[in-house]
Amino acid sequence: MTSGHNNISMRDEIKAVTTELLIRNGYQGFRFKDVAELLGTTRANIHYYFGSKANLCEEVIVDYVSETTQKWTENWKSQKRFSEKIVGMMESNRQRYLQYNPTGKTAHPWSLIGRMRMEREVIGPQAQAALTNFGINLHNLIISGVEMAVKNKEYDKSIPKEDVVLQLVAIANSAGPITQDGGSFDRLEQLYLSFSHIIEDAYGLKKRSGR
Repeated sequence: MTSGHNNISMRDEIKAVTTELLIRNGYQGFRFKDVAELLGTTRANIHYYFGSKANLCEEVIVDYVSETTQKWTENWKSQKRFSEKIVGMMESNRQRYLQYNPTGKTAHPWSLIGRMRMEREVIGPQAQAALTNFGINLHNLIISGVEMAVKNKEYDKSIPKEDVVLQLVAIANSAGPITQDGGSFDRLEQLYLSFSHIIEDAYGLKKRSGR
């Protein structure tokens, strides 16, 4: 793959390949040599654009987390029902999964956030902060989603907000291993949807009213 074959810059191509290699090999297994071979360029060219492995990886991680946060913010701040927001969260995971498992029936690693959390101590400070802030932002987004659902009379006000957040964040944080253990996206989808059904059955006002 070279920049001549795509309408994106060499800099963006380097970042795209770096993302894939970090997911596959981790930070400590990442090498400029592998990026250069995949792009048909030289290590010197990669140094020209980013200077060092630390600079390149930090920019990739920060940008990836920012993009993911933006997508999930749009989902959780929308006017959709809470159950639909859970589906939106799930579909965001599916999109990432299919990027690295296009047949839908394989178990290749696909979550950069999950992978980098395993090596938090060796990545750069900006990348560490991005991962920390991602967790905080996700917690706050889901809390606001529950509050909106109560206000919109989707759920009874007795719904345990923190428990709902804890479970959804746990599913999201375990998304990569769940698909790898299951060999497909199916198990992760079941977990998201079953949790949605549980809180709908327990706290959904429409179900309680018989409508």
